[in-house]
Amino acid sequence: MGQTLPKPALRPFLPADVPMLAAIFASAIEELTGDDYSEAQQEAWMAAAGDDEFGRRLASDLTLVATLDGSPVGFASLRGSDHIRMLYVHPAVSGQGIATLLVGALEKLAGSRGATSLTVDASDTAQGFFAKRGYTAQQRNSVTINDEWLANTTMKKTLGAPQ
Repeated sequence: MGQTLPKPALRPFLPADVPMLAAIFASAIEELTGDDYSEAQQEAWMAAAGDDEFGRRLASDLTLVATLDGSPVGFASLRGSDHIRMLYVHPAVSGQGIATLLVGALEKLAGSRGATSLTVDASDTAQGFFAKRGYTAQQRNSVTINDEWLANTTMKKTLGAPQ
């Protein structure tokens, strides 16, 4: 029937990943968030990948890169021990379990760092994904990026006891 897909793998972020992760970031925003954000909001959001701060944020957090056949297809970052700062997956592999793999790994890492809960400021596009994983909405937020207002929702999940 279908073709067997390669198995995704996770690895730590490397500084050389910044251009590829910036491209994944921009593609995900451009192709996956159009139902929830205007074109102007998307453009303002995507512009964040073009500054030096993008690479610094990836390097300062615990950032994991998901790969298929060695090529990056998504990434997620944990700030401190208890906050998912970024989660982006290339549109070509959206819905294939990459985001679930990344968030599952961050949840385990957060637990190993002593966190009892994990928070994320989820875009309107990602809110359903996080809700399915047991995250509950705590509050709505409005953030300004390059003179555009974007809404997101702070969501929280209580982490289980270590197995």
